[in-house]
Amino acid sequence: MERIAVLTSGGDAPGMNAALRAVVRYALNSRMDIYGIERGYAGLIGGELTRLNARSVSDMIHKGGTFLKTARCPEFKDIEVQRRAAETLSAYGIEGLIVIGGDGTFRGAKDLSDNFGIKVIGIPGTIDNDMAYTDFTIGFDTAVNTVLWAINNIRDTMRSHDRVSLLEVMGRHCGDIALYAALAGGAEYVIVPEIPYDVDEIAKSIKKSALRGKISNLIILAEGAGNSAEIAKRVEEKSGSIVKMTNIGYIQRGGSPNMQDRILAAKFGAKAVELLKNDAESCAVGIRDNKVITATFEEVAGAKKVIDKSLYELAHILSL
Repeated sequence: MERIAVLTSGGDAPGMNAALRAVVRYALNSRMDIYGIERGYAGLIGGELTRLNARSVSDMIHKGGTFLKTARCPEFKDIEVQRRAAETLSAYGIEGLIVIGGDGTFRGAKDLSDNFGIKVIGIPGTIDNDMAYTDFTIGFDTAVNTVLWAINNIRDTMRSHDRVSLLEVMGRHCGDIALYAALAGGAEYVIVPEIPYDVDEIAKSIKKSALRGKISNLIILAEGAGNSAEIAKRVEEKSGSIVKMTNIGYIQRGGSPNMQDRILAAKFGAKAVELLKNDAESCAVGIRDNKVITATFEEVAGAKKVIDKSLYELAHILSL
């Protein structure tokens, strides 16, 4: 394989630029032409391709977001739209494609591979860490550290005013950001979509801790686990404590990637290029037990993410 392309799709994540840098430079080192596709699948449909060189990714490893930009493309589910994308790749003489993103990105990759025989390699890039086949996704670790920064600042105000804080973080279907941030940040309570919870019990516990002299408490809530305003109001009514709600939103998606995500991006990018160079079948790269692995798109789609209940129990025990 001599000519390949790369795109980023779906939500941006810290480390995407580092992954693009690894893909571009590893491809060039392997004597392959490399094209960048702007705005994900939307750009592929529209023919927004640019040939990249080593300088194209200079000064990119530390930057958040993605210099190729990204976009949602719901129309890509249409096979005729996929056909246009395949024709674009053919017109440029591109033999293989690397896609960086989450579940939706991988579904598009599988469609291109199944329906048009295009060799596609997927790199998991999403802060939610919601892909079951890999232990970690690019951007997750940086996002959790951003939440920890917020926790450290919120605690100052909590202690100063003897308040309970409810911090809402991202995670519609996967509570990993909330769980890891709660454990690393010493939160008293964590609420995730995967595990049932009782707001009244949380309020009762806060009331009891206040009687023991512990006035300030921190609740971490994954956005998919419930309405933060309603939960905060109910806890306040039941516990008698003032509850302040904070949602740090898209701050979690930006920022310079940390060491973990930069190393992960380098490993994933190099492996993806290597697979295309060796004409491997379409698949996704990931990491398990600190080793880079591959999985078919069928395995990726069929695997259900399960939250680590041992970490959840540990967070609960250490919060007492």
